[in-house]
Amino acid sequence: MAIILNIETSTKNCSVNLANNGEIIAIKELNNGNYSHAEVLHSFIDIILTEGNISKEEIDAIAVSKGPGSYTGLRIGVSAAKGLSFALDKPLISIDTLTSLSHAISVAKGSIVPMLDARRMEVYAAVFDENHQQIRDIKAEIIDETSFSEALCNGKVYFLGDGSQKCKEVITHANAVFIDDKFPSSKEMAALSNIKYKKNDIEDVAYFEPFYLKDFVVIPEKKKKPTF
Repeated sequence: MAIILNIETSTKNCSVNLANNGEIIAIKELNNGNYSHAEVLHSFIDIILTEGNISKEEIDAIAVSKGPGSYTGLRIGVSAAKGLSFALDKPLISIDTLTSLSHAISVAKGSIVPMLDARRMEVYAAVFDENHQQIRDIKAEIIDETSFSEALCNGKVYFLGDGSQKCKEVITHANAVFIDDKFPSSKEMAALSNIKYKKNDIEDVAYFEPFYLKDFVVIPEKKKKPTF
């Protein structure tokens, strides 16, 4: 038996669950269009521990979505996971965000392309086959009408995630299928973190950092013209 706390904060969805051998026993998530992770994450953890009748000391491992995704969201989730892992002396497991998101759908044949919004027409994306095996590396890329043309010529391509919605008018190939209302969630992390736990595939708590993919850039505010 392995009880794992799963934490997903890479997008606007703040999601946590407790899973026993990969089966969810308590879950709490909020996707209200805001990055409210700093306000709700720790209270969500307390709620699911109470609902699952599990103490923090009974947790066997902490798993966290490692990115790519929102810089702020990832930093909050990883900081919380590392703090719990260190304080409780429990192993830390990291789950690739796009791999987890790919498991939000099942297809009989074709490619799965999970996408996360990276502002303007840029996305973080990877390509997986129908067995959720990654067949193309994660990239930060600008979407245009030629994007994913090779996969689209070979069969159906299923796009999901908040980055896919802005691509509908650009990627118009007949094989493109857009799946609405799918976002990274701790739901898909439960089985994946259990597999890693069994393999003892864990992170070094002291040195682990989120996978931001791109450097964080602060956009300065425009200076207002003085009024006289």
